[in-house]
Amino acid sequence: MSGHPPDAEAMVEPCSNCDRETPHSVTVELRTESDGAANPSFSREPYRVTECRRCGEALAQRMSDA
Repeated sequence: MSGHPPDAEAMVEPCSNCDRETPHSVTVELRTESDGAANPSFSREPYRVTECRRCGEALAQRMSDA
């Protein structure tokens, strides 16, 4: 287990590692996509990051690709 306590605020989503729906922690992160950009603040994109509270598997998806 990943050490996260279960709570009513967790999102229930499918986990490919557990092969069933499990509680997940869900956050949004701004990630810089271009290392060589002159101004990296213009290369940041929001990502939806989920982590299975049962097995700890994490998945990040670019929100503009969702």
